[in-house]
Amino acid sequence: MKAAVFDYVRAGSAAEAAAILAADEGAKLLGGGQSLGPTLNLRLARPGRLVDLKRAEGLRSLAGDDAHLAIGAGWTHAAIEDGVVPDPARGMLAQVAHGIAYRAVRNRGTLGGSLAHADPSADWVATMFALNATMVVTGRAGTRRVAAEGFTLGAFATALAEDEVLVAVEVPRLSAGARWGYAKLCRKTGEFAKAIGAAVLDPARGLARVVAGATGGAPVLLPAASAALREQGWQAAAAGVAGEIGSVLPNSDAAARAQHAAMLRRALAQLDLTR
Repeated sequence: MKAAVFDYVRAGSAAEAAAILAADEGAKLLGGGQSLGPTLNLRLARPGRLVDLKRAEGLRSLAGDDAHLAIGAGWTHAAIEDGVVPDPARGMLAQVAHGIAYRAVRNRGTLGGSLAHADPSADWVATMFALNATMVVTGRAGTRRVAAEGFTLGAFATALAEDEVLVAVEVPRLSAGARWGYAKLCRKTGEFAKAIGAAVLDPARGLARVVAGATGGAPVLLPAASAALREQGWQAAAAGVAGEIGSVLPNSDAAARAQHAAMLRRALAQLDLTR
């Protein structure tokens, strides 16, 4: 099947793209096209106009300070995997990027495209939630920042207004003593995850987060496990995830809860390996 007819325009900047979105309700943004392309070909998406961001100025930027690195939304997964983009999370971003789909997808798919698409099983959605990253978005009203917890609202739903474009992600620079873990369950390599576990511990930054991803909606923070991680260590956190997962995912079945608990325990155990 081929895509329905649409107009095509290349935006020279995020501001230009936002202006097009504001003027045309039928317009849709195109980043790397790895998520949008299949839906176009299946005619699940029928935009009247496609706004290409590949050459938009500033979307492959790198900026920051001692606390954060702002990574432009246009950087590809492969650029993060290969170290072209510096990794403020001390290896976590590179490892996560390496596990996304297949190399052909990573060569074209973008950080911002994945986050804006908000597939519940997407790796960046869970990772940025676990890192407590901040999304930088721009639109007619100007530029604003949205915490990862408030950005992904559910399956394929974000806090982006109709005229807003995700331009960068501010990722905390983890300290030298930080540790992290990331594990996911897939039926085979390259497929979307059925369960994701992510854990980040950085006492110097006051960061201790245990997160379940691929939940069917937005990622979920496990408050008790996060507190145990901060106060008692990863073993205590791992011991409690099976009991807590049911309260944070009340609509999941027993098999799904077991899968999430297993990935969370695996992610927590990795904290011993990332010192």
